[in-house]
Amino acid sequence: MEGLFTANNVWMMICTALVFFMHTGFAFLEIGLTRQKNTINILFKNIFIITVGLLLYYLLGFNLMYPGFEEGSAGFFEFAGFGIAPPEGGMTPEYADGGYTWWTDFLFQGMFAATAATIVSGAVAERIKIGPFMIFTIIYVGIIYPLAGSWKWGGGFLDMRETPFYDFAGSTLVHSVGGWAALVAVWLLGSRIGKFKDGKPQAIPGHSIPMATAGVLILWLGWFGFNGGSVLSADPELTSLTLVTTCLAAAAGGVVAAFVSFLKFKNLDLTMFLNGILGGLVGITAGADQMSPEDAIMIGAIAGALIVFAVSFIDRLRLDDPVGAIAVHLVCGIWGTLAVGIFGALAGTDQFISQLVGVLSYAAICVPSAFIIFFVMKKTVGIRVPEKEELEGLDAHEHGMDAYPDFRLNEH
Repeated sequence: MEGLFTANNVWMMICTALVFFMHTGFAFLEIGLTRQKNTINILFKNIFIITVGLLLYYLLGFNLMYPGFEEGSAGFFEFAGFGIAPPEGGMTPEYADGGYTWWTDFLFQGMFAATAATIVSGAVAERIKIGPFMIFTIIYVGIIYPLAGSWKWGGGFLDMRETPFYDFAGSTLVHSVGGWAALVAVWLLGSRIGKFKDGKPQAIPGHSIPMATAGVLILWLGWFGFNGGSVLSADPELTSLTLVTTCLAAAAGGVVAAFVSFLKFKNLDLTMFLNGILGGLVGITAGADQMSPEDAIMIGAIAGALIVFAVSFIDRLRLDDPVGAIAVHLVCGIWGTLAVGIFGALAGTDQFISQLVGVLSYAAICVPSAFIIFFVMKKTVGIRVPEKEELEGLDAHEHGMDAYPDFRLNEH
């Protein structure tokens, strides 16, 4: 038993490190798909999210997300107190069925918490004031994400249903939670200067597609921890199945997005290929442990196709999302969550209805809360940088730095 406990805990630690490494992937993807004059700004936001996110999760997030709902409670809100003092037996196999210790539990979940705000960072890139974004991150990661997370992972009302809502690793709890906020933020912010000309979307190319590609591959690697760690033990069968379904969905998402994009636009668009991979990963995340390899390929393929149409649809709505975060994290997050009721071991009408209730429940908390946070700041301090700053770049004005001071030939 002791050896198994140690093996499980070590696997969870490795997965924690892989999820942490995803922040490198997000950073590379975001700066690659945006212009070099805003690179420092994006990197600063990413570093702020992970550092402050962990501190907030320590202070109140963890105990807000896992409050230990009492028998007969409504399962909406409880708080187990500030800090993370371990319970009795928190370092023994009695805690979490021999899967890991209390400390490992905190750190693994803390890595997930920061991811939700990172999704928003990419969508609002190149035009949001850094101060208001930091305030949003503090409230959203500190309060909204853990409160919403408690509804399912903390044993709240969605977990108490006769047919419990199912979200294995966070298609809804992490990706849609970030995606809904991104949608609201992009709408309130408005588009970047030059994005729409006479109502038609114009391409604003990113400054480093190689870096964006590296970012996607790093994110794919990180997903081994994101989904693999969500088994919450080193169970050989479940862990290996989860990694197989995760990889196959990613591959199918990428291939189908590239193919559909070629049919639609008559060019082999690498950025669509990359976002298709991410869409497949987000799509499989809700049910990675419940799917067969064939199911995973179908879910990933549909996610890949959805990416292409979602990106076009978001452009038609005149919403400017520089990295495609809404299409990837919100649209594919919803699809992956609903897919649990259509494919795999849990498929059925009752499960599908439960999945739909879950999706709507998270929309009901994320959309109003993100709207209130951004709208209040828009009316008070303002959330958008002045036109001059946007044209000259946020790096110079917000940070007084240049990401590539010796490399001026490529400034655009």
